[in-house]
Amino acid sequence: MGKTTRKLEVVSPVPADIDIANSIEPLHISEIAQDLNLSPQHYDLYGKYKAKVLLSALNEHEGSGDGYYVVVGGITPTPLGEGKSTTTVGLCQALGAFHDKKVVTCLRQPSQGPTFGIKGGAAGGGYSQVIPMDEFNLHLTGDIHAITAANNLLAAAIDTRIFHESSQSDKALFNRLCPPNKEGKRSFSDIMFRRLRKLGISKSKPEELTPEEVKKFARLDIDPDSITWRRVMDVNDRFLRKITIGQGPEEKGMVRETGFDISVASEIMAVLALTTSLSDMRERLGKMVIGNSKAGDPITADDLGVGGALTVLMKDAINPTLMQTLEGTPVLVHAGPFANIAHGNSSIVADKIALKLVGPGGYVVTEAGFGADIGTEKFMNIKCRYSDLKPHCAVIVATIRALKMHGGGPEVVAGKPLDRAYVTENVDLVEAGCINLARHISNTKAYGVNVVVAVNKFSTDSEAELNAVRSSALSAGAFDAVICTHHAHGGKGAVELGIAVQKACENVTQPLKFLYPLDISIKEKIEAIAKSYGASGVEYSEQAEKQIEMYTKQGFSSLPICMAKTQYSFSHNASEKGAPSGFVLPIRDVRASIGAGFIYPLVGTMSTMPGLPTRPCFYEIDLDTATGRVIGLS
Repeated sequence: MGKTTRKLEVVSPVPADIDIANSIEPLHISEIAQDLNLSPQHYDLYGKYKAKVLLSALNEHEGSGDGYYVVVGGITPTPLGEGKSTTTVGLCQALGAFHDKKVVTCLRQPSQGPTFGIKGGAAGGGYSQVIPMDEFNLHLTGDIHAITAANNLLAAAIDTRIFHESSQSDKALFNRLCPPNKEGKRSFSDIMFRRLRKLGISKSKPEELTPEEVKKFARLDIDPDSITWRRVMDVNDRFLRKITIGQGPEEKGMVRETGFDISVASEIMAVLALTTSLSDMRERLGKMVIGNSKAGDPITADDLGVGGALTVLMKDAINPTLMQTLEGTPVLVHAGPFANIAHGNSSIVADKIALKLVGPGGYVVTEAGFGADIGTEKFMNIKCRYSDLKPHCAVIVATIRALKMHGGGPEVVAGKPLDRAYVTENVDLVEAGCINLARHISNTKAYGVNVVVAVNKFSTDSEAELNAVRSSALSAGAFDAVICTHHAHGGKGAVELGIAVQKACENVTQPLKFLYPLDISIKEKIEAIAKSYGASGVEYSEQAEKQIEMYTKQGFSSLPICMAKTQYSFSHNASEKGAPSGFVLPIRDVRASIGAGFIYPLVGTMSTMPGLPTRPCFYEIDLDTATGRVIGLS
């Protein structure tokens, strides 16, 4: 890849992630940028080890070709995770440092909630990490803070508008919305013309509106019970899940029950991940629906007059953050939407910039959240639809541990020691569990991409077990299946995976095939996805039926579907392992992120504000005050 790659000195046993990260002095980020032929005018430095890559980089490389595009998904995971991020980083270290390819890793930005909560960070692990890992896992360049500010500005605008409408006549409300200037003349602000156009009013001066038009324009008449927009913060705080607002004496009894979500669950995060340009982001933010009027019409951020202000708060967040791996290969970190109520993929903008920077023959490797039934499916049917990009190869990460669980092994519980079955040889259990891997392979192949299985090797895995997985993967139609040791050895442990991915990319023969067309009904799209899970049918609650009818009536039925389902099973039941089939998938509710551009059915209950365990990760986190280094991050 060039002069910036760095040789790792690995030790065994593998030290803690933060100790490895702290043992390596990162290269100045300008060296990483230079290696990508990224001109200084196309990035802004954020300290020595991070830079914001500007959208102008896309314009400079507009005429050049794209590199190969690789997505990394996984089998249905255990609660411990199977190492998708680690594999994504390890593969890129192999391609860059050992195969001398231009490569960029594209990852999601982690939330601080899990970092201080139960999961820890998300920079990869072992000798396949993004560094500096403390900066990666904490504030980074402030994107999540920008999302928090924008989200909460919109929340404040909603309740304030209801408050002011409740105490003013139509005329008084209109006069305050369009106040006279020093000469006594009234005018509409630019954003107000968006609402006027939506209402079919073509007049350009406030005094031209009839009393009926004044009422339609000035009174949003928001139905408080229909409001779906909640406040957010980037902390796991279970006591904010349900709160009451408006208790102060100044609010005149405007009490409403609402709650907080974690910041990465905000629709604004999903908008950031799916946007393709500044102008596109402006339109998406303005189109976000916060609830309905009492007449049943959708109310948007632009109706509230706040779409432009949200864009201003997000103007820097649209630029991806450039970082590096332990071996000096480039990383673009951008966006981190939930993988259940949103699509769980890093941004389109980062992928597009990366594909231009690596150019023909280079590689961009991006990760899709959760198992391939969720993350890869949404990558194909939502992200690729909006980006017009087609992956050349899909990697599916598997572990012996997870396959044993799917073969009937004992329950795996985070924080508890693994049962003996998981650390001693049991080929029969592994082979039985490969039914899960096989379904992920066949589902992913159906999109027209070559599938490479990466078996993330642990020290307790036997040769016979690993050979059984490789054999099962090839029988199920994988292009190749490779044993990897990148956690213990860095890029060197993924050299064979790099070779397999290169061959898979060079042998693409089919166009991208979506799971469903957009012009069929919401129910038909839901049923197509359910069928890929192994379901024999779908059952809709009364609430779900009502919502589907409403979204269809409001003109949103042509949007793609983003299923909010457990990641721990193909089915709705997390305890159903392997490859269940013949079940009926229950749809409890259906909601929409109109600005982001998808409808999300809820399969079961989804928590959008995690809680803290008895012993959160923050017990281990501290600062070495002598060196200024963060310690205890995992």
